[in-house]
Amino acid sequence: MNRSPVPRPALPAVPPWLAHAFRAQREPVPWNAVCRGALAAGPSLLAGMLLGRTALGVLAAIGAMLAGINDRPGGRRASVRRLGVPASAGAAGLLVGTYAGQGLSAVPLTLALTVLGLAAGGISAVGPVASAGGTQLLVAAAVGAGMPAADPGWQRALAFLAGAGWLLVLRLVLPTPGSLAGDFRFDGERAAVAGVYDAIAALVEAVGGPHATARRAALTAALDHAQDALAGPRLRGRAGCAAERRLHARFAAALPLAEAATALYWAGQPVPARAAQGPRRLAAAVRADTGPGPLPAPHHSGVRPRTDEAAPVLPALRALDDALLGAADAFDRGEGAHRGLLGRRRGVRQAVRAALGAGGREYGLRVALCFGASAAIAQALHHARWYGQHPHWYWLPATTVFLVKPDLGPLASRVLCRAAGTVLGALVFAGLAALLPRPAGPIALVAVCGALIPVATRHFAALTAVVTVLVLALIMAGGEPQASAGRIGETLLACALVLVVGHLPMPGDRGGGVRARLAAAGGAAHAYLLHVLGQPGHGPAVEAGHGDRAERWALRREAYRTLAEARTAISVAAAELPALARHTEGTDAVAEALERLVDTTTACAVHLDDSGRLTVRHIRRLREALGELERLEQRGVRVPLPVAA
Repeated sequence: MNRSPVPRPALPAVPPWLAHAFRAQREPVPWNAVCRGALAAGPSLLAGMLLGRTALGVLAAIGAMLAGINDRPGGRRASVRRLGVPASAGAAGLLVGTYAGQGLSAVPLTLALTVLGLAAGGISAVGPVASAGGTQLLVAAAVGAGMPAADPGWQRALAFLAGAGWLLVLRLVLPTPGSLAGDFRFDGERAAVAGVYDAIAALVEAVGGPHATARRAALTAALDHAQDALAGPRLRGRAGCAAERRLHARFAAALPLAEAATALYWAGQPVPARAAQGPRRLAAAVRADTGPGPLPAPHHSGVRPRTDEAAPVLPALRALDDALLGAADAFDRGEGAHRGLLGRRRGVRQAVRAALGAGGREYGLRVALCFGASAAIAQALHHARWYGQHPHWYWLPATTVFLVKPDLGPLASRVLCRAAGTVLGALVFAGLAALLPRPAGPIALVAVCGALIPVATRHFAALTAVVTVLVLALIMAGGEPQASAGRIGETLLACALVLVVGHLPMPGDRGGGVRARLAAAGGAAHAYLLHVLGQPGHGPAVEAGHGDRAERWALRREAYRTLAEARTAISVAAAELPALARHTEGTDAVAEALERLVDTTTACAVHLDDSGRLTVRHIRRLREALGELERLEQRGVRVPLPVAA
């Protein structure tokens, strides 16, 4: 008698907050950043010791370490803002913290640090650079107040700025290994622009397949990265040399290609494999800083739509062919791009609105409460001799700053990674401290950890472990006793504090940051839709050529970029503990509807360029996307969306 097999019990699904803690980024090793890290913090500490100013050398190494955390791939010009703005904020925080720690007693000092946390938290909602600046402002303020020294505050701030500035100088002058073709000053920009053409080719290859949506998202990420790499600060309003103007022109030439590839994705019909050859050759030409050579023949003549409903694939292929011809011409001429295509249209008004909006207020209050409470607890423990005989109490508030940052992952994931990383780093240092000679040992350890930071940024626990070893080595170099056990205790206390504050009720609606980003995405989608279809009230059947294309491409870039930012915020919020994740339920459906709307708007723009009128399919898909947004609002998804049916 045959017996049916007994089914095995299904394994319980890993909760999102726990799965996120084990997720790491997979990227090539950034050897250029590794070299810069090795040459930054360790030599800064060595210079201070050789000059007889070890305390200032420690601060310079801290400045180099924090700058190394922000040293990401991209253009050299963009790195001035990405590294310089946070470093300046850190120097200001160190200055304020030093003088406040010297002149204020415990209660006024705690209140001052709380107000500083409120301001830094609100500013962090503006964007990634502002968030990094807010982090360094608070960390340096905690160091300044909690690590008293005989040096005046202005000297400490200059030492911190010198360490960060040294890493920035290395970022600007050292060539990238293996990228010596062409002008090495723009190797980061070249890699970013070439990545855009590769992403276009990958999307064209995936059209009609299961990976098309992921490839479209990858194209948005590549365009965002290239836009940031090219949009660094400059004294003049235009590119200053032929190599830079050539890169700008090549980035601008990729925008109509990306638009045509998105229209092909929307049509959903596979295209000939040779359609991706042109963007691949253009990517190779950007990397080699040469001309593209002969490009493939037009592709649309060999495609037969399967049905009348699939007919939009032909205008999209014709747009792809036209964009390839335009790119070939731009590669030959090398003229500069329209300035509006290189940067985001965000001024002071938008920044203030983000800082004072719902997301900025919610985050500012949470940072202020965490930072102020941790500073008060740290001072109480200091007076109770928790730290022993030395007068330092900065570790607890500085740890709290990193833990309260939502751009480092969900709260539970941050807490787990921070605790595990600190324990691992402290244990590793405790083993090394018994073996390393002094003073050369701590200097070498700081240099090694500085080199590991660019690799460790892939996972928060790894970054925490490396930073813990580096900071403990700096404490040893400064002549302080070994403090591994105390650092573990303070870190666990900071984890508990941030977990409690993270679940406290706050004024206003929870999930304000996610809703603010969705509202921005809705506004950008609305502006893009109105530009493509004409002024309000014109309807979808409009003549081709309405408005200039540079304006349309800039609006499309902003729409996709704000959507990507909203998607990132939604994914982080969804991986929170259930008590927090429930506040943003339904926002992923809004983001999906907005993405369909923006994709359909792009397909409409391409079709209008080709024929001057929209098909029934375009009009139906527009109405479906707008109707879905309206239904989501009626179902109670509380997201202020300016798009209406």
